[in-house]
Amino acid sequence: MSGKYIISLDQGTTSSRTIIFDKNQNIIAKSQQEYPQIYPKPGWVEHNPQDIYNSQYSTAIDALLKADIDPRDVAAIGITNQRETTIIWDKDTGIPVYNAIVWQCRRTADMCEKLKKDREFAEYVRLNTGLLIDAYFSAAKIKWILDNVEGAREKAESGRLLFGTVDTWLVWKLTDGKVHITDCTNASRTMLFNINTLKWDKHILEVLNIPECMLPEVRNSSEIYGYTDKFGSKIPIAGIAGDQQAALFGQLCFDKGDVKNTYGTGNFILMNTGDKPSVSKNGLITTIASSIDGKVSYALEGSVFVGGAVIQWLRDEMRFFSSAKDADYLGSKLMSSEGVYFVPSFTGMGAPHWDMYARGAIYGLTRGTTREHIIRAALEAIAFQSMDVINAMAADTGNDIGTIKVDGGASVSAPIMQFQSDITGKRLIKPVIAETTALGAAFLAGLAVKLWKDTDELKNSWVLEKTYEPKMDREEAGRLIKGWNRAVQCTRMFTEQ
Repeated sequence: MSGKYIISLDQGTTSSRTIIFDKNQNIIAKSQQEYPQIYPKPGWVEHNPQDIYNSQYSTAIDALLKADIDPRDVAAIGITNQRETTIIWDKDTGIPVYNAIVWQCRRTADMCEKLKKDREFAEYVRLNTGLLIDAYFSAAKIKWILDNVEGAREKAESGRLLFGTVDTWLVWKLTDGKVHITDCTNASRTMLFNINTLKWDKHILEVLNIPECMLPEVRNSSEIYGYTDKFGSKIPIAGIAGDQQAALFGQLCFDKGDVKNTYGTGNFILMNTGDKPSVSKNGLITTIASSIDGKVSYALEGSVFVGGAVIQWLRDEMRFFSSAKDADYLGSKLMSSEGVYFVPSFTGMGAPHWDMYARGAIYGLTRGTTREHIIRAALEAIAFQSMDVINAMAADTGNDIGTIKVDGGASVSAPIMQFQSDITGKRLIKPVIAETTALGAAFLAGLAVKLWKDTDELKNSWVLEKTYEPKMDREEAGRLIKGWNRAVQCTRMFTEQ
C-alpha cells in the first residue's frame, strides 16, 4: 500500500458528500452538494439515480481539487450510503427503469399490510432477516417496480435488469459496469438477505416473485471490490457500509453493548450485540453491523424516519427561518414548548411503533402559540423519538445504558443534545470528529489496504469534544414524557386503518 489518503464517498438522502482523510484521521478536504427530492404523491419519495451519481462524482472531483493531492497518493475509496433506497437499471444500457425509490417512501404500505396478514411468513421474515415487514425496506420497493413498470418483470426474469442499493449503483458506475456487488450491511437492509446463513433468502424471493439473478453479489464490508479510474489514477474501492453501520464503526463501537445515535435526516440508534443476532421483543430490528475477513458483527437498531428533516420542513415548507441553524436560536428563546408537542411522522413511524400510515401532527396549540413554540417542539421531537428507541433497546437487552455516543448534523445543537440527556437520564458524549459516518467508511477501506493494521490501532483515535449530563428534575422529565406519549397515541389513533 503506497497511498497516504482515503477518499470517503458519503451518499446521503438529501446530499452527496466527499471527505478525504489522511492516516491520522485529519480531514484534508471535503465537498457537499444537495440534489433534488421528488415527491410524486403524498408519502412517495424518489430520487433520480443519475442525480445521485453526478452529485457524488462532482463532490469527489471538487474535494480532490481542494486537497491538491496526487490521485496516486490515494490508498483507497470507501463508500457509505443511504440504505434501503432501491434502484433497478438495465444491465446493457445502464439506464434505470424507474427513479430510485427512497427509504422514506410509503407507497408499498398496503402491499406490506397484505404480506403481514400471513403471520407465519411475517415471523419467518423477522427471524431470518432480522427485520419487520415494512415499506421502509427494499424488498417491497423492488416488487413494486417489477409489478408497475411496463416490461420490467419480463426483463428481470430474462436477466437483463440489475438491482442495487445506492452503494451498488455507485460501484457499478465507478467501475464502468464491471462490478455488481453490495456488502453485508446493505444486504441486511433489503428484507431479502438471510442474516443467519449470509445468503439471499430463496423462500422470501419466491413469495415476492423477485428473480435472484438481478441481485448483487454480497461481500465483506472491508475488502477490495474493484478499481476505478475516474479520478486520474487506478484506485481500489475497498470499503462499504450502510450509513448507520458506518457511523457505528466510525464511533469505534467495536464492543458488545456499545451504543451510538446518529442525528441526520432521521435518527438512528444502534447497539453492538456481538457475534450473534439478538431478536427484539420491543419493536427494534436486527441488522449486520459489519463483516470483516468473514467475521460478522450484529447490532440492534431503532430507526426514526424524521429527525433533522423536521427542521428542513420548517425552513423550506413553512418558511419559519432561512437557515437551519436559526432553529436553535429561535427555539432557545423559550424555556419550554408550553405544552406544544410535534409528532413529525410525515412518512409513517419507525421504531418502536412501526406505523406505516401515521402522518405528522402538532398538539397543544393555543391562541398564544408562536412559531418559536412550534420550533422548540420540533427540536424536542427529535429527542423524544430517540428516547423511545433507547428505552426499547434497554428493555430488549436488559442493559442499563449509561452512555451514548452521538454524531450527525443535529449533534451540534446544544439545545437538542441537552434535552436528549435530560429526558433519557443518559450521559451523551460527542467526539471531536463529527464526520463519523464518512470516517467509518474510511476505516473500512483503510483496513482493507493495510493503511491501518487492525481495529486495535484505531481504538485510541476517539477524542472527546463535549459531554452532556442530565440536569432536568426527573419529575419534570416524567411530565414531559407523559405528554409526548399521549401525542404519539393520538397521532396513531387518528390514522388507524
